[in-house]
Amino acid sequence: MPPITFRHATATDLPAILTLLADDAIAQSRTGYTEEVVPAVHAAFKEITDDPNNELIVGEQEGQVIATLQLTYIPGLSRGGMRRALVEAVRVRADLRGQRIGEALMVDAMERARARGCGLMQLTTDKRRHEAHRFYARLGFVASHEGMKRPL
Repeated sequence: MPPITFRHATATDLPAILTLLADDAIAQSRTGYTEEVVPAVHAAFKEITDDPNNELIVGEQEGQVIATLQLTYIPGLSRGGMRRALVEAVRVRADLRGQRIGEALMVDAMERARARGCGLMQLTTDKRRHEAHRFYARLGFVASHEGMKRPL
């Protein structure tokens, strides 16, 4: 398998990232679903890249974006002021799943979080994503909390 490099996303990566994010029925059923790089997507990308506590990471293989995730670093008062890393929007191109690319992406994210002084990485995953649950458990994540959301 050709090597994969992980790097910060650039604006030119947005079409590929949106394709990865939309590559399943769950994502397509959500409000706001789009594969088009609309102005709101550009604005969100700028906000992410301008924020020192956010990183949008892509995995690149032979010049193509094949994986992505977003990391948010959260300072907190609980646990003695421990910083946390929140990982979201983890995706690997469908035809490349099962090759440990997602694992390499998550290991890279954990290394980035440790380097930023984080003592904990957390995430949420849709209850319908049973394969994702097994994947995260294999990487040592524990389903210790129940997540909740509310539209605003």
